[in-house]
Amino acid sequence: MIKRLFNNTQSSITGAAIILGAASFLSRIMGIVRDRIFAHQFGAGDVLDAYYAAFRTPDLVYNLLIVGALSAGFIPIFLELKEKNKKEAWLVTNSVLNMIAIGSLIICSLLFLFTPSIIHTIVPGFNADKQALTVMLSRIMFISPIILGVSSLVSGVLQSYKSFLIYSLTPIMYNLGIIIGALFFVPLWGVTGLAYGVLLGAVLHLLIQLPTFFKLGFRYHAVMNIANVSVKRIWKMMIPRTLSLATAQINLLVITMMASTLGTGSITIFNFANNLQYFAVGIIGISFAVAAFPSLSEMIAKGKQSDMIDQLIRTTRQILFFILPMSIIFLILRAQIVRTVLGSGAFDWNDTILTADTLAFFSLSLFAQALIPLLARGFYAIQDTWTPFLIGVSSTLVNILAAMYLKDIYGVRGLAFAFSIAAIFQGAMLWFSLRHKVGPMKEKTLLLFLGKITFATMIMAILMQYLKAPLSTIVDMTRLWGIFLQGLGAGTAGIAIYILLTWLLGIEEVHIMKKAFKKRSLKLATVEASINEPDEV
Repeated sequence: MIKRLFNNTQSSITGAAIILGAASFLSRIMGIVRDRIFAHQFGAGDVLDAYYAAFRTPDLVYNLLIVGALSAGFIPIFLELKEKNKKEAWLVTNSVLNMIAIGSLIICSLLFLFTPSIIHTIVPGFNADKQALTVMLSRIMFISPIILGVSSLVSGVLQSYKSFLIYSLTPIMYNLGIIIGALFFVPLWGVTGLAYGVLLGAVLHLLIQLPTFFKLGFRYHAVMNIANVSVKRIWKMMIPRTLSLATAQINLLVITMMASTLGTGSITIFNFANNLQYFAVGIIGISFAVAAFPSLSEMIAKGKQSDMIDQLIRTTRQILFFILPMSIIFLILRAQIVRTVLGSGAFDWNDTILTADTLAFFSLSLFAQALIPLLARGFYAIQDTWTPFLIGVSSTLVNILAAMYLKDIYGVRGLAFAFSIAAIFQGAMLWFSLRHKVGPMKEKTLLLFLGKITFATMIMAILMQYLKAPLSTIVDMTRLWGIFLQGLGAGTAGIAIYILLTWLLGIEEVHIMKKAFKKRSLKLATVEASINEPDEV
């Protein structure tokens, strides 16, 4: 059983996406548990403001040094090499691994020394004590990018071999470490236990993947061949992706700076709402994008651009099929969701209302946020990393300018509103730019499909809104279980009518997913279906 778990691979995008989506769902559930523990223990106050602010700089290092190399450069190059020369593929892997480890170690060490100045710049609205706490937490967390850097390279190899099951467990292990920190380390070491929980999560993130990594053929060598042609190609492709991620991280830094001036708890509320809305983005958008990327890259490598476009459109349809109803659920049932998930202990009703309103503004752009990872990977598959970078810069500017204006009108909610405006702008620009690169992408068919599911979604929204009032009269709305049952009842009815309407409207995704779940229950069996079957996503 354990051996099958570590050796499991997926050969279809639907099968891989189901595995990734299920694991992402479990990870997001653990993230909800994590946030509930945080909300119960600390509320939307100084401690969590400092904790989330402390994440910013370590996250910057991780995203710039590691994620850029893997998502844009490493996987496509590794896929090419392993088909031609596996020995060379593993040598390149060793070189990149050593560069990432040494590079992140040097940079994190330097940033450790300058943490006080960095934090003062990031959170100018914090008082001296709050800044000191942020500095302390950030310094501990600076170890995590080094560990996660190595782990992410391992993840890249596992994705290349379509070993999605173990890869999909990594965020679960990461959240597990943070939860352990909140429950067990905080009572022992105080607030710093939160930071040590992050380190434990990073270690678990790596350890869960190592058996499969070595099983695939990796053997460590102390090499760092900077002059290798493939290594150069990886870093060359990484530059624009890194710059693109830099703009995203700068965007988050600016948002954090603005939130720090909006009063105690604003950073926490923004992060709580963002984590909740990312539940949908992670399960749907990220899962399908990650599952599709190796196949998209392989199709381009084999000169099958038309097949790549077909696969991209099928995956786009699947993402939209799921994300639109989820957007409506987050919009209509926002208060029920926030109160059920976070309403405990120090997290009071005022925190609930403000977080729910912030979540509503986030939900406006869920469709765009879910498509952005897939569209970006469409560019990476054709080895164009500059276009997503330039679009990312533009969307960051839109976000910052909108946030500067809207924060004075809506407070922290305005930051989420600006985020949504920028996400929709970025998604649209990515679509039209990719269309310019690869040609028409079946827009007429896609618009017809979108019209049908939008109609079903609107009926779903009306039904849920109508049901909230009568449901509130038959449950105790002063108790958590009553609020939960109100949301559950309205949400279940909404989902049921959405599925019924899309079935009546002849939406093929209903039948595809029914077949996919029937064929691929979340057991450890290898998926046998070809990625080229017409009924695959």
